[in-house]
Amino acid sequence: MTGFASLPPVVAAEPARSELEVLREIHDVLAGERFALLTGAGLSTDSGIPDYRGPGAAPRAPMTYQEFIGEPENRRRYWARNHIGWSHLRRADPNDGHAAAARLEHRGLLTGLITQNVDRLHEDAGSVNVVDLHGRFDQVVCLACQRRYSRSLLAGVLEELNPDFLTEALAAGVVEMAPDADATVEDSELIAGFVVANCPACGGTLKPDFVYFGENVPKDRVERSYAMVDAAAALLVAGSSLTVMSGLRFVRHAAKQGKAVVIINRGQTRGDDLATIKLEAGVSESLTWLAVELPSL
Repeated sequence: MTGFASLPPVVAAEPARSELEVLREIHDVLAGERFALLTGAGLSTDSGIPDYRGPGAAPRAPMTYQEFIGEPENRRRYWARNHIGWSHLRRADPNDGHAAAARLEHRGLLTGLITQNVDRLHEDAGSVNVVDLHGRFDQVVCLACQRRYSRSLLAGVLEELNPDFLTEALAAGVVEMAPDADATVEDSELIAGFVVANCPACGGTLKPDFVYFGENVPKDRVERSYAMVDAAAALLVAGSSLTVMSGLRFVRHAAKQGKAVVIINRGQTRGDDLATIKLEAGVSESLTWLAVELPSL
């Protein structure tokens, strides 16, 4: 029989700190200094745009750049789905988190804002000094001649080429929307009949003007982002799992410089081990609190 002396000691579990307590700690870290802000898909969920990796997010397999350029059928499938996703995403409005980010900038607290989102909601909310790290959903680019066109213009062209597609697709059933203006459609025959638009100037392949999986972020955007972090006393990450290196690199860069890294995100991130403070809470609510409570410089 095991004696009491050999049993492991009972250790009382430490009670979880309230979100407000952690926010006050974040306040103390950020107060009196300018900081860089890095945002991800978790910030736009309150605007009705789903994220890829947040708690409860459905598994997704976004098309890679290699798949897009490799086969015409892949481009047909992508543009058919994008045509539906665009009709949803273009109606999204900025939420309180976007408004808070703009307020932080207008009060002079930010060295700049780096976003992994392509939805342009930061700009709609009034943010000015923004790096759209992964590009923007409201533009398309020709891979042959590099001309750019508005996605609204292309929407009109696609409507003319596929006059009944949206109505039939919605009737057939859209499984889900995605954060990059993509959508899943159950009816494969409907997609097979979709007519893809080419560049009106040269006839080349049109692509949404954002970075696909397997594609590199343009160097100038990376350099601008590093400059924002270099000019800051700390880096605040809001709503990003930091799964892809495009965002994680800035966390590593700040930590290497000995700067505070604050992460606000529901769920684990790849940068948690580098975080000075990690808060699992609603991003919009947390940014709104900080935008009110942090002192102006």
